[in-house]
Amino acid sequence: MKTIDADIVIIGSGITAALMAAKLSEGTSRQITVLEAGRSTTPFADRVKARARFQAYGESPWRQDHLDDQNAYGTTWGFSPSMNVGGLAMHWGGVSPRYSPEDFITKSMYGVGTDWPFTYDELDPFYQEAEERMGVAGEQGPANLDPRGKPYPLPPLPVNYNLKQLQGWATRAGIASWSTPSAKNSVPNQGRAQCQRCDTCYPVCPTGAKYSPDFTWDALVQSRKVTLLPQILVRRLLADPKSGVISRATGNRTDKSGEEVTIVAKTFVLAAGFTWSPHLLLLSRDAAFPDGLANTSGLVGKYLAGHRNINAYLRLPLDLYPGINAQHSLVSKQFMRVPKSGRYLRHDLRLWESSVGREPRLRNDAGAPLFGDALLSDWRTRAKGATARVRAYYDVLPDKESKLVLDTARTNRFGDPMPNLTFRDAPESAAIKSWQEEQIAALFRRMAKAGGGEILKMENSVNDLGQEHPAGGCRMGNDPATSVVDTWGRAHGHENLWVAGAPTQPTAGCCNGTLTFVANGLRTAAAIAKS
Repeated sequence: MKTIDADIVIIGSGITAALMAAKLSEGTSRQITVLEAGRSTTPFADRVKARARFQAYGESPWRQDHLDDQNAYGTTWGFSPSMNVGGLAMHWGGVSPRYSPEDFITKSMYGVGTDWPFTYDELDPFYQEAEERMGVAGEQGPANLDPRGKPYPLPPLPVNYNLKQLQGWATRAGIASWSTPSAKNSVPNQGRAQCQRCDTCYPVCPTGAKYSPDFTWDALVQSRKVTLLPQILVRRLLADPKSGVISRATGNRTDKSGEEVTIVAKTFVLAAGFTWSPHLLLLSRDAAFPDGLANTSGLVGKYLAGHRNINAYLRLPLDLYPGINAQHSLVSKQFMRVPKSGRYLRHDLRLWESSVGREPRLRNDAGAPLFGDALLSDWRTRAKGATARVRAYYDVLPDKESKLVLDTARTNRFGDPMPNLTFRDAPESAAIKSWQEEQIAALFRRMAKAGGGEILKMENSVNDLGQEHPAGGCRMGNDPATSVVDTWGRAHGHENLWVAGAPTQPTAGCCNGTLTFVANGLRTAAAIAKS
């Protein structure tokens, strides 16, 4: 049996874990060890070739990015099974908006949902720190819609010709829009290249312009500030029955040896995301803690949160040129700040140039095959004009029974039950879901009319399966009876156990959540350093 000794153990190696490890390594001399159940995936040096195979064959650029028997079931949207050094942010799109100030006070402001135990202003310096550590390029929108304490660390990604035309159209529709903030270098930064507009940010950036956690891990390991140990699955945390202090963790190697591992540390940090962090707490049940650790409230695995989207494609009387950095977009926060009166609806809004309805094709309208010059001529004709894509993520308030449970019918090689997730809207969200979606659809119709265009098609997010940018499962709060961790992420009843990032959030806002997950984790790291 192998024994690992450390001062601070971080379980998980995703984007939140990486930037927390960096922060802790700068603020303490304590020994930091990071445990990851998976392996390293495609290194930076191989990503040009990986991108080429992705484009040619549709082959995944990410080698060995999961464990075959370590899976989440239910409505997970495919997020949770990714298990590798760097986590999901190895192949994220890099989009990095902040939540709106209203996200933190929906109960106080609108009478629905749950207030966070801290405000947007309190998180602002940690948002800034996250943006600086990743290298976020952006421009501030109107200050009343998009407040921030300091400017973005990098200038915005350029609004190209296509986006400028769409920006003019949005302005005519009465909508303020600006360059979407993204963790992509608009100028050379931190030894990484400037964005070359390769247009494969998701799933793979070949140049290193987009931030991914391996850049942080490589630097930390090379400097010997952190010990990163892959292929170690932590399966149980063991707590003293009287004090609740975590004395050790146990697990196994996930290589062929399956060797048993014991981990001894002064501080344990769960940074394994919205699925695997609550899953480990539930697995760690014993006679003293029959419902799992940090679960006197009964809320571990509860209040899973996310949001859904409405998406539409619009034909407009403009001349756009499809394929010029189509993954970059415009954003508006105009609808994230709404009046206190009336029914509850908050959403973001993003706009892209699109090639939908304008792609090359192999057969004409009559079904006859197209070859050579005929194919090219047909494509040129179809490419004239413009298609825009618009999308709105709308806020969904989570129900208590939006939850993760242990599924004893599905186990890994060690016999551990796997997590099974079910997302459920709170009653106040369920009651107005149809109305919310019709309001967004009506907005899209008004936008089309303002531009003299028409809607080609409109759709809900993947038939409402699950929710996007999920969070929750270990919600934070000041009252141990209604939360799992305190306002800083320390587990109630376990003074040396912390949960970081997405799992602690009471809600998931109405925009991409990665930056908020990281900022929240950096706030927790600051508290750990002080402790």
